[in-house]
Amino acid sequence: MEIDDVTISRKKPIYPVGAGLNKYLRMYQRDAKLPLAYSELLNFVEAVPVMDKNGEDTLWETPLYPPHLQDQLYDALRVVYAKLKASGNTRIVEHKIIDRIEYCAFGNTKPFRVRIINRLNDVYDYFYIKQADASRIYGLELEEILSPNQVNYLVDRDTLVEEHIVGIPGDVFSKFGIDNPEYNQTRIAKEFVKFNERCIISLLGDMRAYNFVMQITPDFDDFQFRIRAIDFDQQFYEGNPKVYMPQYFKENLPYVKLAMEHLNEKTVLQYQQEERSSIVHRVRSERHRIKDLRDASKLQALSTPENIKNLREGYRAFYNNEAYLECRSMTDIVELNVKNVIRQVKL
Repeated sequence: MEIDDVTISRKKPIYPVGAGLNKYLRMYQRDAKLPLAYSELLNFVEAVPVMDKNGEDTLWETPLYPPHLQDQLYDALRVVYAKLKASGNTRIVEHKIIDRIEYCAFGNTKPFRVRIINRLNDVYDYFYIKQADASRIYGLELEEILSPNQVNYLVDRDTLVEEHIVGIPGDVFSKFGIDNPEYNQTRIAKEFVKFNERCIISLLGDMRAYNFVMQITPDFDDFQFRIRAIDFDQQFYEGNPKVYMPQYFKENLPYVKLAMEHLNEKTVLQYQQEERSSIVHRVRSERHRIKDLRDASKLQALSTPENIKNLREGYRAFYNNEAYLECRSMTDIVELNVKNVIRQVKL
């Protein structure tokens, strides 16, 4: 593995949800009638920076709303949470209150993060309100289909609601947790290799350490690790193949070093093969869904012609496979990636 300086297009456009994707969302019950729109949360009068416990700027802000508007928003947000978590059953929010709303102008979809608390026991949860970006929605769906993770989200026209993904931010874990003597370093390295493979196949880009979380599960004799993506804004947009390979980001250097120290070429190939086999099993069980998603994606633009051209040429060189030059869209490249994985597993 190696590290490179990978350039990301920070001004990636927001792609609207097209007719094909709308139909897909209805078919798989991802659509909803929400009591508020993303745009309504933008009606704050000022915002105060949110600092972490060390006094550092988190890039999040606390928006301040007029009292009458805040009450309306908070009531609507409780209903949104009920729709996300319990198919609209508002009984689950009878004892919950909205503790705070935070806003991040840094991200592509400029998300709002909402903290909701059960006032009976102070247990809290988060969820997010974002601009509905077709790229991100395709990323969420491919995560559901091709990865071992489940995602929970709803879309209403230009508004996207997402469940909070629990875990230790990858950059925090690499600084304060990766060297924990209680953790099996080989297991962490193994998970990074598998995560890297998933990103390459599904074209999930910009997986720097702060865009994924580490989930740690105690087992009866050890700890299990799972890396989960939390940012899907750069789903199959960029034309540089290295954008879809977490191993090349300097922010992921601690994970790359771990893999180099604890794995050899043979074990890396073994873990890559394990992940490909898992993807094949998922694709077979979800073959109708992935076909519907592919058909929906062909009805709208999701990148630029130049990026598509550059990526198909890059993947042709990476896999030494001339078939990539026939791809006409980003989803054609994903489809060919999956087909190649299926062929490799059969061999």
